[in-house]
Amino acid sequence: MSGTQQPISVAYEESENIGTNNSTNPTMGEMIATRFNRRDLLRGALAVSAISAATSTLAIAAADQARAQGANTTPSFNFKEVAAGSDEKHYVADGYDADILIRWGDPVLPDAPAFDPLKQTAAAQEKQFGYNNDYLGFLPLTSDEHGLLVVNHEYTNEELMFPSIGRQDRKDVAFRAMTKDLVDIEMAAHGGSVLEIRRVNGKWQVVPNSRYARRITANTPMIIAGPAAGDARMKTSYDPEGKNVLGMLNNCAGGMTPWGTWLTCEENFNGYFWGKADGHSEERNLKRYGAPGNWYNWGVYHARFDIAKEPNEVNRFGWVVEIDPRDPTSTPVKRTAMGRFKHEGAAGAMSKDGRYVVYQGDDERFDYVYRFVTETAVDLNNLANNRNILDRGTLSVARYNPDGTGVWMPLIFGQGPLTDTNGFRSQADVLIETRRAADLLGATKMDRPEDVEANPKTGKVYVLLTNNTRRKSDQIDPANPRADNRFGHIIEMIPEGLDHAATTFRWEILVRCGDPSVAAVGASFNPNTTKDGWFGMPDNCAVDAQGRLWIATDGNSPAKTGRADGLWAVETEGAARATSKLFFRVPNGAEMCGPYFTANDETLFLAIQHPGEADDDDPKAIPATFEQPATRWPDFNPAMPPRPAIVIVTKTGGGKIAS
Repeated sequence: MSGTQQPISVAYEESENIGTNNSTNPTMGEMIATRFNRRDLLRGALAVSAISAATSTLAIAAADQARAQGANTTPSFNFKEVAAGSDEKHYVADGYDADILIRWGDPVLPDAPAFDPLKQTAAAQEKQFGYNNDYLGFLPLTSDEHGLLVVNHEYTNEELMFPSIGRQDRKDVAFRAMTKDLVDIEMAAHGGSVLEIRRVNGKWQVVPNSRYARRITANTPMIIAGPAAGDARMKTSYDPEGKNVLGMLNNCAGGMTPWGTWLTCEENFNGYFWGKADGHSEERNLKRYGAPGNWYNWGVYHARFDIAKEPNEVNRFGWVVEIDPRDPTSTPVKRTAMGRFKHEGAAGAMSKDGRYVVYQGDDERFDYVYRFVTETAVDLNNLANNRNILDRGTLSVARYNPDGTGVWMPLIFGQGPLTDTNGFRSQADVLIETRRAADLLGATKMDRPEDVEANPKTGKVYVLLTNNTRRKSDQIDPANPRADNRFGHIIEMIPEGLDHAATTFRWEILVRCGDPSVAAVGASFNPNTTKDGWFGMPDNCAVDAQGRLWIATDGNSPAKTGRADGLWAVETEGAARATSKLFFRVPNGAEMCGPYFTANDETLFLAIQHPGEADDDDPKAIPATFEQPATRWPDFNPAMPPRPAIVIVTKTGGGKIAS
């Protein structure tokens, strides 16, 4: 997922997500190249390298074998595919309803005022639905048709939120139209929402005046827990104990735990900090995380975001935050044992001995895939006993070997290079500087790892790698022609013994993304994938109750790819493996986020983020503003700006989705 002030285009990726990993660790590209080069040499596949550049060797082999045996290669997803394209509306497969549940500015708390885009205030926004809804999770209360929907509010687009100011983070503008009042509205629009929702006569609705309703913002008091809590590097002038912090920032993907809590992940926290890193006490640490990013000017009005005034405040962000949605009076907790980086997702699975395993990606070019395993088993009989289970456990980083195996390397103070010699004095240091610790362990550099999810039906784990346009041409080989990797790929991991706590795994490429009709792209979808079915820039994923994989994308440029972002159904097993079908398409400028299914597969929750942005890859595109957005979705009211919103998809007349 893109973060603060991030257009969804490749233009953004070049200017902001520059990559800060200068270690000499091997890249994922080098690992893939080494592995598949070796295999293809053994199989004599170099003779057909031009074919394998465009189509997966595995997909071709599976499809050819299936056809030879007369097998059915039709995907199991039962719906008529949406046509790829781009315009001001959203589209869902025929036979499905896609209803707006709630939009930016709609009431969340009982005393929230009506939304007025021309008279916004921070006080109002603190009670209204926040901006740029991202991760969605559902916690049933009485059934799969009544429960709590949790929502991340990742970042804000001031040019679409506020009249007459346009983009403020450009060098030639330098935030000159921003005021403290506008900054405070932005801060209130971040964080998260808890909504009680219910299905009535087939349609979902927010339950008004719910006792569960909650807004969390960039100013909500939170607890810092785990090994980094109270460390000297976590202390500030207003929190001399280093155990309390205000708010969470840039919350992207997340997860729901078996004990009913919501894990929400701070991603591009670096962009919120103001000033210069040179000569700073945390200079090395800041540079490894790309801070200060100066994407916002909050530091002008709030000293805690100015690194010159509060040098340690930046260390208090970049964590996984645990929230109890059933208790609106509970204090969110930042779980430092799970590591500090640009978190993309915290999807969990159970190990064979009952411990909880959380997979995480660090969303930046050349950064890493992580896993956290709790020290103790989950108590499913008394859920309250799991209250602090995430404070104790082992954080590991992945190394992908050329032979298709991999290993999880623990990040533990005192082990290997994580010692005083390399500047680590404690486990707190290892966690505050998770990236540098992973550098020293020799983790594999990845192409922007975003969501990482386990399939509970098969035990396989999917790693979504969005893109890496900085991969060099000397990494190319006949089996992996992915220099300037603009479209990303998906890795499939199989834990040893199908135990998520195992220290080793096997890995495979499920699909290399992009247009299969362009040989130079090197995409590898199953040949049964249609012209509408291929996608680029995989971002989030969901696994439905039947164990089927769904992929949400971020970064498709209509000017470059001829299509908007959306939700694709991807086959992972059998002869149809790597076949993809387009199920939902977002409106102009938007990104698809937060796919989440109810346990009965009858409802799909979707988050439509930043509708109305301009296509930055289109040189003819007019800059998007409050007055002239790329769409006015979902209201299509000239008096309303575009509004990020949650869409609920159900089958017309009822039933399981895509079945």
